[in-house]
Amino acid sequence: MRRIFWLVALCALITCPAPVLAQDTDRPPPVRSAADRLRNTTAGEIEENWARAPVAETEVTTSHSIQAHGRTLRYKATAGTLTIRNDDGMPTASLFYTAYTLDGQASAGRPVTYLYNGGPGSPTVWLHMGSFGPMRVQTDEPTVVRPAPFAFGPNDMTLLDQTDLVFIDMVGAGYSRPLGATPGSSFWGVDQDADAFARAILRYTTKNSRWSSPKYIIGESYGTLRTGAVAFQLEDRGMSLNGVILLSSIMNYGVRQPGYPQNYVILLPTYAAAAWYHHKIANPPADVETQVARARAFALGPYASALAKGSMISAAERADIVRQMSELIGISPAFIDNANMRIGLSAFRKELLRDRRQTIGRLDMRYLGIDADAAGDAPEEDPSSSAVTGAYVSVFNDYVANTLNYHTDMNYRMSARGPGFEWDWNHRPPVGGPQTTPNTAIDLATAMRRNPYLKVLSLNGYYDSATPFLSTEFDLAQMMLEPQLQRNLEFTYYEGGHMMYLSHPALVALHGDLVRFYAETVNGGAR
Repeated sequence: MRRIFWLVALCALITCPAPVLAQDTDRPPPVRSAADRLRNTTAGEIEENWARAPVAETEVTTSHSIQAHGRTLRYKATAGTLTIRNDDGMPTASLFYTAYTLDGQASAGRPVTYLYNGGPGSPTVWLHMGSFGPMRVQTDEPTVVRPAPFAFGPNDMTLLDQTDLVFIDMVGAGYSRPLGATPGSSFWGVDQDADAFARAILRYTTKNSRWSSPKYIIGESYGTLRTGAVAFQLEDRGMSLNGVILLSSIMNYGVRQPGYPQNYVILLPTYAAAAWYHHKIANPPADVETQVARARAFALGPYASALAKGSMISAAERADIVRQMSELIGISPAFIDNANMRIGLSAFRKELLRDRRQTIGRLDMRYLGIDADAAGDAPEEDPSSSAVTGAYVSVFNDYVANTLNYHTDMNYRMSARGPGFEWDWNHRPPVGGPQTTPNTAIDLATAMRRNPYLKVLSLNGYYDSATPFLSTEFDLAQMMLEPQLQRNLEFTYYEGGHMMYLSHPALVALHGDLVRFYAETVNGGAR
């Protein structure tokens, strides 16, 4: 019986159609829908055309010449990328830079200066297009720049007569990007950002054989806080700088915290300068320097003392302080008294010209704005920022492609800020404990002690309320330098705002002061 069963099974197997036996192995693949095929094709095209920063360093060099400082300056412009790596050698970020090098100069004795803006999150388009490069957006008076065509041409006050120039964008801004799986957050913090710039400077120095060149840093705004950390990190890694130039400084964010009177004290002389400029004070002195000197003495003396007393101040002293403040800053005694003698920046910018239905700028208090709501308690925007942004963005995009011949499908990002951007404000200085609110004047002071030939020049605009000059004086006074090192620290002042180089007369003065500074430092301080 069993044998009969197996014979029947064998016969069934022999007579079974072949396709049934082969159905699991020879079945044709399923036909994909048109939508599936389109998705796959689109994904491939997206991958192929994805605009990414290059891992391998790129550069494009062009030759140019301008007339400046009474002679012809012939130079090379190089637009390209610097690839920075972690300690294991893995590429982590590509930083875009533009370098200007004067022809016919031996690199060993020729100074090189690294420049960057701040933010944090800003590219270096502002310094690049407005200050010391060989080409400049032509601005002067504190007014809105007209739409295209823009006034853009040779910069008669370029620093190229003194030093080669290297403008660098931070990671996430401009054309600078993180590479591979490295997230942008790896660079978005006080110490992380300073490390990235230190690595980029070291990379450019090595790649272009500039180790024997006198070396300088120019940082603007948050870039000055970065500079304190970068100066120490470079010194710690074996690169001693000849000079550090701080343009519109903020090196200590601690004094900006709510509840401390220091911020009101450091702003008052800038308020006084703005009131003088806008003709809001009676019997004004002949120049802004005199007005500022009066306000500085009042702020550091009677005003600071009054604020320190808080609610324990006497009625008579309070009334006297309110009167003196009103005379200096052009705000009514009633407004000052109602604000408890503590006038916040937004309140002042809104109140000073309220009777004219105008506001004033933050980066530069000379600029005028008009709000939709004249009765509001704060300006709706900063007219000193919006006045020039369109010109700078437009000019740079045309210049980099059509003059420097640098082409990429990436967007030039005007800010690294956006989804996922969160700045890590923690800082570990070389001495003292960790900081949750950074003060890199400590780092700079340590670098100056290690390198007693390092000189620091602080450039300040009288009308800058974003980084007030008295705040800079306060921050740098707390470095506790010995008398012989205090001589290495110098302050200069200009009739301008945060970007004082927007004013051509201020730019002329800047160049003169920097020529002297380079002459004093280019030989390592030797006379």
